[in-house]
Amino acid sequence: MSNLIQGKFDNLIQTKRIDILKEKMLDAPRYASIEQARIITRVYKENEEMSTPKKRALSLKVALEELEIGVEKEELIVGNRTKGVRYGVVFPESGCSWVNKEFETLPTRPQDKFLVKEEDIKEFRENIYPYWNGKSMEDVIKNNYGKEINAMAKVVKINQKDHAQGHICPDSELWLKLGPQGLIDKAKEKMVNCEENQKEFYECTILVLEGAKNFMMRYHDYILNMINNCWDDKVENEYKESLRNVAEICKNLSERPPKTFHEAVQSLWFLFTILHMESNASSFSPGRMDQYLYPYYKEDIEKGIISEQDALEIIECLWLKFNQIVYLRNQHSAKYFAGFPIGFNIAIGGVDENGDDIYNNLSLLILKSQYHLGLPQPNLSVRLNKNTSHELMQESIKVVAKGSGMPQFFNDESIIKAMIDLGIEEKDARNYAIVGCVELTTHGNNLGWSDAAMFNLNKALELTLNEGKCLLTGEQIGLNLGKLEDYKTFEDLEEAFKKQIDYFIDEMMKAEVVVEKAHQDCLPSAFLSTVIDDCLEKGLDVTRGGAKYNLSGIQMIQVANLADSLAAIKELVYDEEMISKEELLQALRDDFKGHEITQTMLLNKAPKYGNDVKWVDDLGTKWAGYFRERMKDYTNYRGGAYHSGMYTVSAHVPMGENVGASPDGRNALTPLADGGMSPVYGRDIAGPTAVLKSVSRISNDYTTNGGLLNMKFLPEFFKTETGMLKFENFLRAFVDLEVPHIQFNVVRREDLLDAKVHPERHKSLTIRVAGYTAYFVELAGKLQDEIIERTAYEDI
Repeated sequence: MSNLIQGKFDNLIQTKRIDILKEKMLDAPRYASIEQARIITRVYKENEEMSTPKKRALSLKVALEELEIGVEKEELIVGNRTKGVRYGVVFPESGCSWVNKEFETLPTRPQDKFLVKEEDIKEFRENIYPYWNGKSMEDVIKNNYGKEINAMAKVVKINQKDHAQGHICPDSELWLKLGPQGLIDKAKEKMVNCEENQKEFYECTILVLEGAKNFMMRYHDYILNMINNCWDDKVENEYKESLRNVAEICKNLSERPPKTFHEAVQSLWFLFTILHMESNASSFSPGRMDQYLYPYYKEDIEKGIISEQDALEIIECLWLKFNQIVYLRNQHSAKYFAGFPIGFNIAIGGVDENGDDIYNNLSLLILKSQYHLGLPQPNLSVRLNKNTSHELMQESIKVVAKGSGMPQFFNDESIIKAMIDLGIEEKDARNYAIVGCVELTTHGNNLGWSDAAMFNLNKALELTLNEGKCLLTGEQIGLNLGKLEDYKTFEDLEEAFKKQIDYFIDEMMKAEVVVEKAHQDCLPSAFLSTVIDDCLEKGLDVTRGGAKYNLSGIQMIQVANLADSLAAIKELVYDEEMISKEELLQALRDDFKGHEITQTMLLNKAPKYGNDVKWVDDLGTKWAGYFRERMKDYTNYRGGAYHSGMYTVSAHVPMGENVGASPDGRNALTPLADGGMSPVYGRDIAGPTAVLKSVSRISNDYTTNGGLLNMKFLPEFFKTETGMLKFENFLRAFVDLEVPHIQFNVVRREDLLDAKVHPERHKSLTIRVAGYTAYFVELAGKLQDEIIERTAYEDI
């Protein structure tokens, strides 16, 4: 093998310990859990006189002290929000009514199934739901604005209505520096001279941090009990020493900040476990782990405390823990966020505070962990820039070639400038992280609310063409501005389209105020506030604007279909008059039945986005820009700015189900384009470089909340040194063109088809859905089919 392919850590192995833990995790059944709901309900009932912040803090503390815990004898990193692996947690403070409606159907629903226990359903119905009915955040939002939210649902999906916001990169470096005791000391110091109305905030933070300390100590006690009471000699001899070390680490962390690499990694995992226990949300992200963990790693390596193999094993144990937390969504949301995209996003590489390229051996070990394990979590991201090293590029490409859908790549050259233009300080912009799928954030000081809503531009166009009526139901849901034949010129159509967009943006923003206020009232988050700068300094909860940055992000869905539709209308109806306005509108109303020639013309006679046809690309860019500019007219409930993104998670499938036949030739109910900036699958016929050039025409100011480009390559491309080098050059072209994001599936169509028919043979097959990776066999059939049909490239 040539030097190009060989890497400095190619000799490191995946150990037997990791093999055993991975197999145990993959074989574990997935249940819905009411254990924390039981504790929360009891605390609220017993303390009715307390304020909501106090009850929230106390219920988290009690959960940390009482929830059943467990440890596998092979583990080097311990802790979970439930004893069971990948359990979905019922969280009554945020949403209870949907659970009551759907509990029995969780094992049989199309997407993201959970097993249930009859006794849990009985207890939930008798003791938990009666208390929370009408009180949970879900009910508050529904009672205050439910009709209005439902009325706009086919155009705008309002998110975060039955769970906490998440999508946050906490100040992990601060957590490692101070530990829970240090943060308690800081809170007590601030409380000495605080205003009277700030006192409760500090009391709440101290409560939850004390709970965190007790949580850590419980694992120490549990492990010692395992060693002393539960083992035969053979098992004890094999794992006794490593488990005693883990127990000691847990005790140390309950008392002081971490000192060693192993302690720092364990401390980091405790942080994220507790964040999930408090908020029951997705996408709490560790961020630039290779930077803030590197000093611990470097010192231990230099002192001979650990070897590179030891460090890799610790990281891989952490990787397995990232895969043990999932999020229980309602059936509707599960279609939009299919495959449990919990969003532990880790970014490696990128530039430092001076703008210089930076990576290290820990960056490479993180890549090696993903190469070995190939699991959906964490969502691994590599930051690229013009000076990214050949070594980091090639080690990243090796992982891409393995086919897990990771890593994805982000472009410092485009993102940093756009974040500065958004109002982010340069030092924070250079230190950007990614949360969830592709959402951009700053490190440790931002409540970015990056998944506030999804806006279906294609449905807005449909309503503009059809008197504001839904093509699927005939219902009047938008403004009646006329129908296609009423617009004498293409410019007249665009003017009406603008008014339709404006109407739904206004309706969306009214709903956003209701949702954010409900979060403040129902879900104050004391623990999260301790690890988001400047909450402790201000004495202000993060939900009330305590963070340094308070943004809200809205997703535009879906620019590729929109550009293709507008291009077809402009060229075939207005410019060339090949299709009459009346014929096109009737074809759309009939879903092209009896209009097959018209559909064929729409599909084949008009150029398509993604093929480096500037005027077509510019049509999509024009409306993305208009949408982004309209965001500037609004301020969110925390006093921050709105901005925009272009990504879908898996929403391109259900949002397509809301859209009738469209002028790009797409049939009613079928998926929209995947990704967010990606072409419609099958229409990008000019090759991958043409796709990059088309996407590069979208201003990076339009995707400061995240933009997503999906591409698919065949595994054979990566079999040779030449292929690896060509792919590196392709990534460098991606950097030069200042496209913000790109990700890849490397898989054969035949393998996906076999996995759909024989899921038992492919239980560990992972695939890139949108901004995240999921187990292919756990996806619903429609989403599987859409992924299978995506364009696959054999060459560049």
